[in-house]
Amino acid sequence: MNYRFLLLITTLLWMPAIYSEELVDAGAEIQVTNAPDDQAIENRLTDILNVIESYEDVEVTVDSGVVILSGNVSSARAGRDLVALASRVEGVIYVQNRLNELMDISTRVQPTTQKIEAMLSSLIRSLPIFLVAIITIIFFWLLGRWVGNRGVWLSRIGLSELATDLGGRIMRILIVGTGFLIALQILDATALVGALLGVAGVFGLAVGFAFRNIVENYLAGVLLSARNPFKIGDSIQIAEFTGNVVRLTSRDTVLMTGDGNHLRIPNSTMITSVMINYTRNPLRRFEFTLAISADIDLVKARRLGLGTLQNMQGLLAEPGPQVLIAEIREDIVDLHFLAWINQHESDFAKARSEAIRLIKIGFDEAGITFHQPVHRLQLINDETKLEPETADALPDTESALPNVSAEASTVDIATDPTMSRQVAHELNTSDEENLLK
Repeated sequence: MNYRFLLLITTLLWMPAIYSEELVDAGAEIQVTNAPDDQAIENRLTDILNVIESYEDVEVTVDSGVVILSGNVSSARAGRDLVALASRVEGVIYVQNRLNELMDISTRVQPTTQKIEAMLSSLIRSLPIFLVAIITIIFFWLLGRWVGNRGVWLSRIGLSELATDLGGRIMRILIVGTGFLIALQILDATALVGALLGVAGVFGLAVGFAFRNIVENYLAGVLLSARNPFKIGDSIQIAEFTGNVVRLTSRDTVLMTGDGNHLRIPNSTMITSVMINYTRNPLRRFEFTLAISADIDLVKARRLGLGTLQNMQGLLAEPGPQVLIAEIREDIVDLHFLAWINQHESDFAKARSEAIRLIKIGFDEAGITFHQPVHRLQLINDETKLEPETADALPDTESALPNVSAEASTVDIATDPTMSRQVAHELNTSDEENLLK
């Protein structure tokens, strides 16, 4: 009997927790002695709601510690906040929510309007501080621009034009960034500094990956302008590309090829590739190889070739020309001819061409023939056959050639000004930046 009585009492105590809408705390202890009376609880809640403007249409009724809230609220969130507020009052056992949520437009818009008005009022009160912050930013921006344009002191320490420009930009960014930090300090928004630095770091990382090639080419341009491996008009070779330097920009190097075309090579390729500058040293050596028969007196052939090159106009006496035996292949001997020129006075291609011509004339006059491959063609059919020995009766193709003779003085090997004129014309007619002086 006692067991059933206790079960009934427990069920009656938990019935409100199952069927009610709101409960203060299911596990809280309900005080019976020294609890505030219902009227005191009602008066306390009424006084609180009178202070809060959004709850002026709410009525409070208290009976045996149970608070009944009725009336209208602007939103469901406002109703939940009011229930939570009532549940914290001493002596409240249970809060019954009978509030209605207003759905009319004016009720919903009014809080937003009030917030906007409060923001405008706060902005007007803070306007002098904003003006001081804006003036600070403008001052540091002008200061950074002035310092960035005064890059003469960077060029005085030996930096190139592109490096000077990069240094000026870095100084400008640092000064303007300092101005922004001071402005945020004036606005008491120092917490925003960390957020801005974090965003700037992420943004800088993303930009670095997105524009990696552009950044590489720009930094390579800085190094090229600082090292000066070439100047305008120099003939250089990068990998398989050869041409005369026209200009150096912040991203690429422009060459003019021998056929008059513009060739743009990224600065990162220029800085990481093997480069040959043919113009930096005015002295340049050309070479070529000729094959003669192994039956020829090699001492006589070398002496004749050396004397021909020494008598040629435009070749340097110091360092003098050389004739070397490069290789012996069966009945063939390769003679290697080398000679030096001054590129300021003689053209490389013309001088090499004229040297080959003079060697050919000299060897022909001395009876030294160049080796030529002999091909024997044998046709076999039922009627006629060409015996192998008949190949010796074929006409001598060398003797069939006309006898060409010319003097060295009649051939011009002076420097060719064609490329120089084209480079000068390009520089005079183009407004593109050029970091080469």
